Amino acid sequence: MDFLSDILANLKLVGTLYFRTEFSSPWGVEVPAFSNVARFHFVHRGRCFAQVAGETDPVLLEQGDLIIITHGAGHILSDPHKVNALSLDHVLEQSGFTGTGALVHGSHQGGHETQLVCGHFAFDEDASHPLIEALPAFIHITETSEAAGTWLDSTLRIIGSEAGRGGLGGDLIALKLSEIIFAQAIRSFLSDQGRNVRPFAAFADPAIARALQAMHADPARPWSLEEMAREAGMSRTVFAGRFSELMDMTPLAYLTEWRMQIARRLLLESDAPIIDVAEQSGYGSEASFGRVFKKRFTLPPAGYRKARGQTA
Repeated sequence: MDFLSDILANLKLVGTLYFRTEFSSPWGVEVPAFSNVARFHFVHRGRCFAQVAGETDPVLLEQGDLIIITHGAGHILSDPHKVNALSLDHVLEQSGFTGTGALVHGSHQGGHETQLVCGHFAFDEDASHPLIEALPAFIHITETSEAAGTWLDSTLRIIGSEAGRGGLGGDLIALKLSEIIFAQAIRSFLSDQGRNVRPFAAFADPAIARALQAMHADPARPWSLEEMAREAGMSRTVFAGRFSELMDMTPLAYLTEWRMQIARRLLLESDAPIIDVAEQSGYGSEASFGRVFKKRFTLPPAGYRKARGQTA
């Protein structure tokens, strides 16, 4: 598995479709902030603005565009005419939306219509990675951009035609495709806007990427700095400096964080003994593993498993 797929799998990315909308001008909807999610909106028809909290300028979304609100920030969606946005809860109540079909809102006078497909990508609690944490507040991919390619045009059109329309299996098809969209969007961002921005530049650098790929392929290996540098084809000193410069953390710090994410998932998804979790995470003793895990998650491994298992 390539390291981007490995990262997303460990985050337990799960797509959820809220609804397909039919908004008629004038309209405005205020979407609240939410933790551990990345929200997305695809413009199947029409156009609208998205004003993301903390950002100065609104984003114009044309037909065929996709916006991913990467950290679940609150935002306002509205038509090109300035109107007072209503809260999402108010819109849902006012429209009588039952969870099936389209969410219909706005003027009923035949004004400009905007159809959106809206949803979110949820991440497991405590799941994190430097690559995801450093993403900008939103990723905007236009239908005409080079980043879109054929994948955006074909995949999003299928989602737009399937979501909420009542066809057999349509919502499931749209849901699974939406999860692919997130991975595709991240990949496009890494290869375009993120190439020269830390920590994305580390994944775009061929030599550093080879070392990262090796670490992800065998995280339990007793890695030394020399072995990592060898995978990158660099001297120990040059590798350590370049990795830290591009990733904004040392190679061993990155490896430790990744091992802790692996351990977190193993604790929650299996009943394996703690020593087995420790060994699969690259630690030779339960005691050393426990110290590092508690420092990262504030609870010892057994306590974390118990506490999180009760809230799952």
